[in-house]
Parts: sequence; C-alpha cells; structure tokens
Amino acid sequence: MLPTFVNLQHQEKCQMLEIAIIGAGAAGCFCAIEVKRRCPEACVTVYEAAARPLAKVAITGGGRCNFTNSFEDITRLEEAYPRGARLMKRALSAFSNQDAMAWFEREGVPYVIQEDRCVFPRSQDAMQIVGTLTRLMQSLSVKLNCGCRIESVSRDGDAYKLQMQEGCKTAGIVVVTTGGGALKLLEPLALEMEKPVPSLFTFKVEDESLRALMGIVAGRASVSLAGTQFKASGPLLITDWGLSGPAALKLSSYAARHLAENGYKGSMLVNWTGWSEDEARSFIKTAAASQGRKLVANVAPEGINARLWKHLLSRAGLRPELIWAELGSKGANKLVNAICADVYPLAGRCHFKAEFVTCGGVALSNINPGTMEAKAHPGLYFAGEVLDIDAITGGFNLQAAWSTAYMVASAISQKQ
Repeated sequence: MLPTFVNLQHQEKCQMLEIAIIGAGAAGCFCAIEVKRRCPEACVTVYEAAARPLAKVAITGGGRCNFTNSFEDITRLEEAYPRGARLMKRALSAFSNQDAMAWFEREGVPYVIQEDRCVFPRSQDAMQIVGTLTRLMQSLSVKLNCGCRIESVSRDGDAYKLQMQEGCKTAGIVVVTTGGGALKLLEPLALEMEKPVPSLFTFKVEDESLRALMGIVAGRASVSLAGTQFKASGPLLITDWGLSGPAALKLSSYAARHLAENGYKGSMLVNWTGWSEDEARSFIKTAAASQGRKLVANVAPEGINARLWKHLLSRAGLRPELIWAELGSKGANKLVNAICADVYPLAGRCHFKAEFVTCGGVALSNINPGTMEAKAHPGLYFAGEVLDIDAITGGFNLQAAWSTAYMVASAISQKQ
C-alpha cells in the first residue's frame, strides 16, 4: 500500500479560510462543491436571497434541465456566446461540455443527447440536477443561508465585508455568482459594469392574420432584423402574441443590445423556408411546369403548413383561386418575397417563460481570464450570470456557469 502524504501547511491555510459565495444558483452551488472538494477544511458559506437554492435550474428546459449542449452544430463559439466567447474558449478548455456530462454522470445523473444537440438528464427531471447539487453540498458541509440578501460587498483590509440586514460578515475570499442585482451590491468596489438588458425573449407582432396561425411551426426558417447584420435560423413558432421558437430566441440573443437601444421596435424579415431567392424561384418554376392546372394554394413547399401557405399567398396579394399556369412573372416575384423576405413590424418583446436571461453585468475587462479573479481586488472572484457572458438557448448558459465556477474553484485551491 502506498503511503499517504498530507501537506500540513496547505491544510492549515484551508482550515483558516473563510469563503463566501453570493448566489445559490448553478454557478454558486457548483463552485461551492468544487472548492470544498479541493479544500475540505475551508469554511464555505453560500448566501442566497431567495427562499431556496437553484430555483432557476429547477425550471430550466421546461422543468427538464437542459444542462449543456453537444456543441456539434457550433462552428464558432460566437454562434453560441454572442458576448464572452473569447473568455468561454478558455473556460471550456478548463471544464468542457464533455467534462460536465461526465461530472453529472459520475454523480448518478445519466444523460441523453437529443437530435437538436441539447443534453438533458435521462430522467427528464430538472429536480435530479437540483437534488444532486444540494446533496453534494450537504455531504461536504457547505453552509447554505437562504433568505439572506447581501446588500453590499466592500474591502476590509485584506478581506471583504459583506453587509446584510442582519449585520456584517467578513470573508477572506468572496465569489459573486448572482444576476442583475450584483451591480448594486458591488458598487463600493468601483468595478466597470455593462448595463444588463434582456436576452432570450420572444417577439410581439401585431399582425392579426399571423397570430391567427398560432401553434404552427416553420421548421427551417431564418429571421433577421431589417437594416442590421443580425440573423438566426431554426424552427420558428407562431404564437398568439407573435413569433417564438429557437430562431426567434437566437435572434433576440444576438441582437439584445440593439433591440434594447431601439425600444424593441423595428422590422423582422422572415424567410419561412430558409431558401435562397434562387431556390424559391426554382420551386415556383418547377411547380408551374408540373402542376400548371392545380391551385397554387394546394401545392405548398415541403415543411410549410397548408394554412401558413395560404397566409403567404395572401401576403403576396395572390387570389385563392389562382392556378400555377396563371401565376406569371409578377406573381412569381411577389411569391418569392413572401417566402424569403416576409416583413413584420415588431411591437415589443415577451419573456421566454420563466427562463429569463440578461446580457451585461461585470465587464470582462475587470477579470483575470485565467482565474476569474478581479484584477483590482485580490480574493474577489466571479462566475456565472453575474459576468457579461450570455448565450443562446440550448444549454449554453448553464455550461458557462459550470465552466466559470470550475475555474474559480481551481484558482482558489491553487492560491492557498
């Protein structure tokens, strides 16, 4: 049997270490677990303003918890992370999506990878993720203080003072993982901040004829904002308030700041098939040649619902009784525009269920990208949604939480 050697100096430092983690979300709880595993004698306390931990994790993915993504459809990280891609490249090299899948599987959470590349617990139950993280915190003796709001964090010599209604606490190391409220509590530290604005939302469209088609999905759509370079593709869902689905959500993420600056107004261009104009013209030419005596309304492109097709014909100003042989070049041009560049004025935004995400937070210029530690404040770390990192829907935001929290835990343990 090999002898076991104990680094007594490291153990003594850990024993004296007071670590405060603000926020019991995905990043905060994961960081607490990883810190405790590396430094078991440290006193790790997680402070959470809400009544229970991991509330957002419990509802993410429609209560199934899309906890990461296979990344197979991502060619550049900017496609998944509109803000923070460079830092995420480093974070993913420290703790990747494959590491996340393996980590949860080791803890008794087998997973499945869906056709859309989203990764869920095999149980399809977010509470399995919540239960796993809370169980590990309990077994590692992490202190969890729910219903405890930290009002401010300030320097106290070489340590930090945490102000709360009940009084003050002092900690040698502070990890901040909260959402938008972090800006106020960090004011005494004079950090550079990016103003939080909503991301991942759906679009209000006041076109009654479109909204009458609620429930219809165009599976290969692409959407863009007129006059900008912002565009996205994927399934597009028509709702009773406007447009939703992966394509709309991705567009909202890519264009989050632009939309906020413009009061969530503008024009959305919808390509219902994802075709180029040439492909649309090829479909029309083939249909006119082979289906000349049939009604245009009865020959829709593959993947386009019959009701949606009739809506597009109406948008093109074509008569319901029109046959393909009568379409002509002007009719073809109007139909191409309706298929590839259908324009809808935007009337605002809607929350995406309860899975509300913001862009903004602590500016990445404040952060040492190798450790997630504040450059100007030794012992102050950041992970998760407090940072100006956010992603499209599909498990990428939770992966950012795991990866940045892992980096923080590694840095804290190596510093001791």
